[in-house]
Amino acid sequence: MNNESKRMTVAELAALAGGRVAGGGEAGVLIERVASLEAAEAGAISFVEDAKFLEGARASRASCLLVPEGTCETAGGEFAATLVEVARPKLAFALIAEVLHAPRRRAGAIHPTAVVAETARIEESVYIGAGVVVGERVSVGRGTQVLAGAALEDGAEVGAECVLHPNVVLYAGVRLGDRVVLHAGVVVGADGFGYVRDAAGYHKFPQVGTVVVEDDVEIGANSCVDRGALGETRIGRGTKLDNLVHVGHNVEIGERVVIAAQTGISGSTVIESDAVIGGQVGMGDHARVQAGAVVGSKAGILPGKIVRAGAVVWGVPVRPLDEYKRLNAHFGRGRACPCPLLL
Repeated sequence: MNNESKRMTVAELAALAGGRVAGGGEAGVLIERVASLEAAEAGAISFVEDAKFLEGARASRASCLLVPEGTCETAGGEFAATLVEVARPKLAFALIAEVLHAPRRRAGAIHPTAVVAETARIEESVYIGAGVVVGERVSVGRGTQVLAGAALEDGAEVGAECVLHPNVVLYAGVRLGDRVVLHAGVVVGADGFGYVRDAAGYHKFPQVGTVVVEDDVEIGANSCVDRGALGETRIGRGTKLDNLVHVGHNVEIGERVVIAAQTGISGSTVIESDAVIGGQVGMGDHARVQAGAVVGSKAGILPGKIVRAGAVVWGVPVRPLDEYKRLNAHFGRGRACPCPLLL
């Protein structure tokens, strides 16, 4: 979805970010976009996260720079840009970008090529795009945007102010909270990968549960969230999934979890709140990542393994980061592996 740009003064942006215009800068300068230090031109705002980058920032052509608190007292010299001192420049930059480049919202309408069941409940100011299919008893909350080619199967529930990008598929009976963003090609509620074998082959274990996605979740393009086998798969409030993430059946993900691309989470795994999962991580079934733990990229968590709260782990199978670094040092010097688990 395209973004709409707006203009605000430096003083207004400083107030929004909880900072202050420093060094007698020009508080009335108008800012209309965000940019990197290197690409910024007049009318742009950029940021300097660390004082060691201040010298390079002097050459920036940005009209305004977000800098760490105390910069004017310690940096010395002149800046072409107006400075705004804030506690966390990168966070302030993100907050300002949300306002200057707010996603474009389409006015409420139903495209003539959309197919909407008579029993569907579509609240006010909802936009239904070209080729969208809305099934029986579907509910869509106010202000939600359902873009081209999306399919909402029977009984699906979508909250208010959500954005479903092109070709999103919600299977029957799944539920989305408010302000959920699903990027192109996301599939929520497909059957989980559950089979029982006998002499003749495989028989599908029932996949009759559902998926619940709580408020303020964002899921990246072409990610898949499987329905519960007999219960539910749940993604907690404020959690963010990157592109190409697979969430298996009956997985429980807590609040404010972040999961990077190409991660696969096997069935009945639990990821508690505030965990951070790197890219290409693989998790066996019934694993548990406790609150605040960090799992490094390409790590492998064995079935049933518990990663303790606050731990930082890496490797295959996962181990504490310090241990992982020691093993890497041994490998780098060509020594024999001291860990029998890796043989």
